Amino acid sequence: MEQPDDVFNWDNGMAPDCEVEGGVATPVSTEGLRGKLTPDAPLAKLVWFKTGGNADWMFEPEDLDDLRLFLERLEGELPVMALGLGSNMIVRDGGVPGVVIKLGKPFAKVSVDGQVVTCGGGAHGILVASAARDAGVAGLEFMRGIPGTVGGFVRMNGGAYGREVSDCLIDCQVILPDGALVTLPAADLQYTYRHSALPDGAVVVSARFEGTPGDPEAIGAEMDRIADAREASQPLRTKTGGSTFKNPPGMKAWELVDKAGCRGLTMGGAQVSEKHTNFLINTGTATSADIEGLGEEVRRRVYENSGVMLEWEIQRVGRP
Repeated sequence: MEQPDDVFNWDNGMAPDCEVEGGVATPVSTEGLRGKLTPDAPLAKLVWFKTGGNADWMFEPEDLDDLRLFLERLEGELPVMALGLGSNMIVRDGGVPGVVIKLGKPFAKVSVDGQVVTCGGGAHGILVASAARDAGVAGLEFMRGIPGTVGGFVRMNGGAYGREVSDCLIDCQVILPDGALVTLPAADLQYTYRHSALPDGAVVVSARFEGTPGDPEAIGAEMDRIADAREASQPLRTKTGGSTFKNPPGMKAWELVDKAGCRGLTMGGAQVSEKHTNFLINTGTATSADIEGLGEEVRRRVYENSGVMLEWEIQRVGRP
């Protein structure tokens, strides 16, 4: 991606209508904002790979109104990216241009009314599944197996163990880059495998899911089964990013990677997991360039071996 000065035509490193506070040019007036706006914000500590550069800006809104006000003032002048748990993401070493929106506790609430579960965009999958279990709502157990937040699930049509978001989403509330708050029914997102038509820069602030009546004990048992299966098959206690490549139709990505001889393959400090070959791991010294480069090498070898070009499932964001 291009440098911010090229994209936004800033003069002297300052965006239109910016303020200068403590020698740092802010992209918008901060008057009335209650959230935290941080320049040159480190992102490596916020993503599972523990690699990558900084965000030009990070905004942590106090609540929905605070986020709307901030985005209205941006007026679409800067790119916006929402960040959840950072579990399915490579932040490139050059950092992320524009503004990263980090949704905190005010966006992590979950409530249940009948068979409808309403969740904030920052709610963790395990919290959603647990709230549904406690209320006797079945069909959301699969969220126990997705390490992320509702906002990421909705954008990527997250799924695991036979179900995905498109199976149960009713609608979602989204703030567009200009600050407009809209409600999008599931049909408008045009879901396909690990993809939606959600506009770039849109921030999912809440979503509603519909389940079916179920027995809390049986629901809990299924959640435990999912948790045990993840623990047994995935390198959960490493610096990883989750499933790296999408499963091609009728195939398993991990099998294609394994057959191409890539199990344990390394590049710099990055390695293809010995435990599950559709996971890349940071052995401790990897850069994001190591991880992405290893992924591209795996794709090349798989194509040479099988004629299948794997597609990335992990998001890769920022400047190289």
